Amino acid sequence: MALQLTFGEATATGPRAENQDAIRVVTPAPALAVSKGYLFALADGVSQCADGGLAARATLQALALDYYATPETWAVAQSLDRLLVAHNRWLQAGGGGQPLLTTLSALVLRGRRFTLAHVGDCRAYRWHDGELERLSEDHVWEQPGMQHVLKRALGLDQHLVVDYLDGELREGERFLLVSDGVWAVLGDAGIRNILHDEPDPAAASRALVSAAHLAGSQDNASALLVRVESLPQSDLADTLAQLAHWPLPPRLREGQDFEGWQVERLLAESRQSLVYRVRDGQARRWLLKTLPPTRGDEPQAGPALLLEEWFLRRVAGRHFAEVHPLPQRQHLYYVQREYAGQTLAEHLRLSGPLPLPEWLDLAPRLLKALGMLHRRNILHRDVKPENLLWGDDGELRLVDFGLAYCPGLSRDDPGSLPGTPSYIAPEAFAGSPPSPRQDLYAAGVTLYHLLTGHYPHGEIEAFQSPRFANPTPASRYRPDLPSWIDESLNRAVSANPEQRYETAEEWLLALEQGERQALNSQPRPLLEREPLLVWRGVALLSLLLNLALLLALLG
Repeated sequence: MALQLTFGEATATGPRAENQDAIRVVTPAPALAVSKGYLFALADGVSQCADGGLAARATLQALALDYYATPETWAVAQSLDRLLVAHNRWLQAGGGGQPLLTTLSALVLRGRRFTLAHVGDCRAYRWHDGELERLSEDHVWEQPGMQHVLKRALGLDQHLVVDYLDGELREGERFLLVSDGVWAVLGDAGIRNILHDEPDPAAASRALVSAAHLAGSQDNASALLVRVESLPQSDLADTLAQLAHWPLPPRLREGQDFEGWQVERLLAESRQSLVYRVRDGQARRWLLKTLPPTRGDEPQAGPALLLEEWFLRRVAGRHFAEVHPLPQRQHLYYVQREYAGQTLAEHLRLSGPLPLPEWLDLAPRLLKALGMLHRRNILHRDVKPENLLWGDDGELRLVDFGLAYCPGLSRDDPGSLPGTPSYIAPEAFAGSPPSPRQDLYAAGVTLYHLLTGHYPHGEIEAFQSPRFANPTPASRYRPDLPSWIDESLNRAVSANPEQRYETAEEWLLALEQGERQALNSQPRPLLEREPLLVWRGVALLSLLLNLALLLALLG
């Protein structure tokens, strides 16, 4: 069952010449509603600015378009804040020398949670079991005579500060957004009485606006009321997987035809998953991943598998495996492209540590892949040579998203420590939540191991409680390393996360600058440094040779 809502809205100009309030409701297609939610917003343009009505309408237009264009893996508050900060700059520059100002209250309902973004003096309320709860703060000055003067609004300051509130939804509750033209005259008591007497959202919205003007409101009056009819039964990970409750596939046999796939053989079997090699109708090779029968009764196993597929779809690109769309799927599995090549762990085992030129080619690719993941708010959490596939096509791909994590969407069992111990960041052993810097630490250990065949803090076994000190410099095992690579790796695998690179892009830039400086510091050929001296030497040598030939002829 999906989230079910009913809503109503009403707005009226009142005694003003123009209505500078604006209301926006976005009810997207089901798949987008699952991943991004439903948007309800109310803006009240400030009449003293260049054009308050334009500010309010433009803000809601930008909100409706830009919010649904943000990555689906971003938390709601993160998406709203990014776009509102950008729109704030536009409002400041949009009034021909005078900023456009508006207040805003925006509500996103997604899955079983709500997120409220608020700035200004509209109000947001929550009504449940006869109790009215105000969710927002009025951003106005509290001095006498200034109670209607805004101290925070969109377009007012260069640095926008928005209040965010996140919480659990309850069936039957109502959320109300109202402009100050309503609450300033009705007060909480008047609003409570109307919500108590009128259960229908549309009728209640009209009643609030009408009552405000009948009570003497001299401002535009607007109300937007949303009622939660029913909540989805599953958690957000399930809903992101489109609530697909398929049975596990039967044990597949070599040569079997399964939902249009020709099964070649079972490639890998573990307690966590089964991986089959299959072919499509064009004889192209793919990998079919599903769960073993022993995990069929685990409530989170199926959603986790489909969430893994969902992550891969959101990071489509050269550094990741292609995922098949599977329009006719009837069982619990997903299919990704198989690429010819070998993992870097296999390469290390067969050929030993990487030569420096190969390492310098592969390291930036790994960092670019992680940067793409992190910009989409996804953490891999299992970066290691075994999960880096060096394809015969020359590409480096980051594979196996079985432990991938998206803050706000994924969840771990308390006390769990996903990953391979030698690649887990020190702060994770101490209970710190997943972070991009932990992925970058794992990338640092990976790149260190590929260069040296050793681990910077020694090999760590499962269930060990390691103590971390300063890492062993990679140059101890590879005296041929330039100092800038040694320093870069030392920073990447520091036990203190604050001393590491903050982003993959920062580390990538450091590598590029180090390599560039090393090239520039190499001595130039003598011909470039002293061309006159070289040519004089050539001329003198030529003269001496000619004299020697002449003497030989005379003798």
